Order: sequence, then C-alpha cells, then structure tokens
Amino acid sequence: MIGKGSSLVLSAVVSVALVGASGCDSGGTTTDSGGSARTVIQNTGSDTMVNLAQSWAEEYREVKPDVSIEVSGGGSGVGIRDLMTGIVDIANASRTLKPDEEAQAKRKTGKDPIEFTVAYDGIGIYVHKDNPLEEITLAQLAEIYRENGSITKWSQLGADADSFCSGDDIVVFSRQSNSGTYVYFREAVLGKGDFRLGTKDLHGSKDVVDAVAHTPCGIGYSGMGYKTDEVKFLKVSTGEGQPSILPTTENVLSKKYPIARPLYMYTLGEPTGAAKEYIDWVFSEAGQKVVVEEGYVPIPSKSS
Repeated sequence: MIGKGSSLVLSAVVSVALVGASGCDSGGTTTDSGGSARTVIQNTGSDTMVNLAQSWAEEYREVKPDVSIEVSGGGSGVGIRDLMTGIVDIANASRTLKPDEEAQAKRKTGKDPIEFTVAYDGIGIYVHKDNPLEEITLAQLAEIYRENGSITKWSQLGADADSFCSGDDIVVFSRQSNSGTYVYFREAVLGKGDFRLGTKDLHGSKDVVDAVAHTPCGIGYSGMGYKTDEVKFLKVSTGEGQPSILPTTENVLSKKYPIARPLYMYTLGEPTGAAKEYIDWVFSEAGQKVVVEEGYVPIPSKSS
C-alpha cells in the first residue's frame, strides 16, 4: 500500500542514484573536475512539474552546493516507470500511482512507494487571447473532447469565430497518454471516457499553451503555471446557472475551481540522507515560496 509521507518528518531509506561520469563513488557521490565531491539525486517525471522541479533544484543548489538535483521530464508515466525500476530516486507525478504500478514497484524493488503531496495545480482551459469566449461548463468541455462529442464549432458555444480565427471549427489540443494531466483530465472531465479522434496530442504542458497561442481557433488544457500573455483562461463552471471560476491560487485552495489536483513526489521506501533533506526543504517556507513563484499553489500551512 502506498504510504503517505509527512511533509517534514521523514524516515528510513532511499538510495541516491549513481550517475555521471568517471569518478563515481558508492552512495551517489561523484567527483567533479575540481576534485570536489557532490551528491546527485535523480528526479524525473511529470511535464506539468518540470519547470517547478528545475526551479527547486536551482534554488536548492544555493542551499546545498554539494548536492545536485538532476531533473528531467517525459511525463508522470515515465517518472513512475523509472522509479519502479529503481533508476531514479524521486519521481514527479501529477497523478497517483495505479494499483498495478504500486504492486510492480514492490515486486521489483521490495519497497513500497511513498507519496508526498508537494503542491497543487489548477488545470487551465486555454484559448487564444483574441477569442471572445469567457466561460465554459464542464459538460461543454466534455462534448468538445469526448469520443463522438457534439461540440465541434465555436458558434455552438456562442463565439463568433469570424472575429478571431479563420474558420468555425474548434482545433482541439490534448496531451499524450503517458501524461498525468491527460489521465486526470480524462477522469475529471470525461468520466474515464475516450477522447475524440483527431485531437492534436502534444508531449509537454508548455507545448499545449504554445500551440494555442499560435492557433486562434484552438483550445487546450494545461497547468495554470504555464499561462502567457498570448493566451487566456476560460472560466469553468460545473453546470448551467452555476458560478464560473478562474484557476487562481485562492480558488484552487478553496476547491471552488472544479479542475484541480495535487502534485506528487514519490520515493521507494521512506527517504533518508540527502533525499530526505531535499524533500524536507521542498516543504519548507523557502521551497513553497518557489511553488508560488512558478505559478502553482502551495501546500497550506498548518496555521491557515
């Protein structure tokens, strides 16, 4: 069973990966060209989290110059796969582990995956900045994205396509199936139904937002931290007559925004040593300040 890690009190064992060039010693210690020893922690997974994870790594380097956090994306599925095979120390994920992934990790490594909720994220519904539409219901969103969905034209949503794009057809951007955001959107919006054929499936969170920015007829979903001036959020309501809500920190924390989820780090077994210290720091005031700076939603403090 997946353990729920404490934000500040962690115990037991995680291996720090052996990486890098020649000069690797046991225990994840490498020797750089200047002869200084440093510890390397491998951290892969969610593309939603990759900007946040990189910022954490850069900030932590200032705190612990002898510790290097090696960050890469690839999607939640990639990070979880790498964790299950024991080749990384920490997996970033924008979804929870599936029961078969949990069992596979235990079978292959003899350790239970431990889950840490490190931040929250609202899934923004992005359209081009010139699109006059301001809000959408979950039902309408489902009809745009679901298999055999009934909404394929902007005019069906009351938007005059002639005012902002070259045609009335909605260009639908999605994520690839190894993405935790894809999995969450499918569960939260489509009720685990299938996506429609013909969606333009992109690899990364930033890719979706960039595509919408360059496609006036487009719509896409991605983490709220990837917002730029070239796109805008649609307000989302749970149904006709219900309030339409923007993805903001306040609305995610209050659970008013209906498409929001936790973001996770996973380890194999309770971490100790350098990995424990790093995860402790992520939950610290300094670590959660980075969450805010990157446009994500921090873990509420115990006093709030």
